[in-house]
Parts: sequence; structure tokens; C-alpha cells
Amino acid sequence: MARVRSVLQNVCSALLLLAVGTEALKFDIQAGSGHDSLSRRCIRNFVAKDMLVVVTAIVDGYKGDGMQLNMHIMDAAGNEYGKPKDIAGEQRTVFTSHADAAFDVCFENILTGNKYVQNPNRHVELDIDIGADAKDWAAVQASEKLKPVETELRRIEEMVGEIVSEMDYLRHREQKLRDTNESTNNRVKWFGFLTTFLLVALWAWQIMYLRAYFRSKHLI
Repeated sequence: MARVRSVLQNVCSALLLLAVGTEALKFDIQAGSGHDSLSRRCIRNFVAKDMLVVVTAIVDGYKGDGMQLNMHIMDAAGNEYGKPKDIAGEQRTVFTSHADAAFDVCFENILTGNKYVQNPNRHVELDIDIGADAKDWAAVQASEKLKPVETELRRIEEMVGEIVSEMDYLRHREQKLRDTNESTNNRVKWFGFLTTFLLVALWAWQIMYLRAYFRSKHLI
């Protein structure tokens, strides 16, 4: 088991070194009533319990330009992590997850009607950092007096640990689902045996009943 974890860590380290520079998600959202599909946009991500999450949104425009962009962060378990309204510029929301669940970062762009808008669109750059990516490594480097290479290795080590933990979680979940599947198969098997036995017993009872009936009528 330890050897498997070591191999997984080596593989994950290689993948992380190849994927160092990820960019933020960029999209435009059209202004509307806030209830139609064009004026709403949701981005979904999965996070483990007690994980640090930093959601950073950079929005163009300014407050009072005839549009109101609202953001809402909520997970599948019903936990709310932020609901800032009328955002413009950079908006950062930091929270710690309460459950192993997917969470949605939703935007709605509403026309306020108090000003004519020639181009009713807002441009959004969304960056979601989870776990090791969400830490302020500059502060860690300064507080622990680490070299830049040591800081980067420390960050990669924590990211590898998170990936290995997530893989362990997925393996345990797969084991649980397999156990449930096997239990269901056993129940179906015994239900099939019981149904077959009842059908055979019913068939035998019908034969005996019909023989007794025909004999009482002197037909056989």
C-alpha cells in the first residue's frame, strides 16, 4: 500500500509540474431580468470537506452603469458561502467547505433600468483556488523564511497530498458502491429463489387440488 501511494505521488508530481500555469475562466454574461438563461451563468466544482477555497472574480464595468452583477456561492448540501451583490472590479470570497460536495459559483446580470446600456454585457474572469492553491504562499515563505524553490516544492507536495487523499476517497467510495451492488445482487438472488419456490409450490398445490376435485366428481 505504501509503495502504491509512493507511485501515485510521483505520477501526480509529474502531472503537476506539467500543469503549472492554469488560466482563469473568462466569459461574458448578458444583462437581462436575472431569471432567464442568458443572464445567468453557473460554474460547478467539487471540493472535499474542510478545504480552503478562494473564489476570485474580476468584473469589468462599474457600479451604476445600468447593470447589476450579483454572485452566489452555494454547495449541493445547501450551505451558502457568499452572496455579494452589485460587484465590479475584483471580488474575492474565501471560505472553508462544510461537506464533501459540489459547489456552484453563480452570476446573474440584471438590467436596473436607470440608465441606457449600449452594450448590455459584463466580462468576467473567474479563478477558483482550492486547497494548496488557495494558500498565500508569499506569506508562508516570509514567515518560515523559505527559498523560492523550497516554497514551490512545499506547494507541490501539499497538492500531491490532496490528490492522493482524493484518490483514497474515490477508492473508498467505489468500495462502498461495490459492497452495495453485491448486497443488492444477493437480495435479488434470494428473491428469485423464493419466487421460484413459491411458483413450484403453487403449481404442486394446483395439481393436487385438481386431482382431488376430479376424483370427487368421479371424473378420474
